[in-house]
Amino acid sequence: MNINLFISNLFEYGSILLTVMAALVFVTNIIVEVIKGLFPKIPTNIVAVIIALIVTVLALFILCSVMEITVMWYYAVGAVVLGIFVGYAAMFGFDKFKSAWEKIQQYNKKA
Repeated sequence: MNINLFISNLFEYGSILLTVMAALVFVTNIIVEVIKGLFPKIPTNIVAVIIALIVTVLALFILCSVMEITVMWYYAVGAVVLGIFVGYAAMFGFDKFKSAWEKIQQYNKKA
């Protein structure tokens, strides 16, 4: 196999995966924030993981349906693993982003 082709495909598929993961994290964050507003006593971290798993597996089935691809068992396993990563990113990503944004706002007010 040509190494240049391998590296080119690796970067192409890697960038697609990161873009899809970012979109899934964004959707998960929106849904979790809405649920937090409606039900404030529910533990947010558990909700984030559950919503991430649901959104990721649902995205897999929608993608396979649109592209007319047969869903294989390892696609579902991969979607669950990706869902766990998305849940982790959603749990910590929004709070970190929010705190960083507040620090930037405070810094801009001082300047």
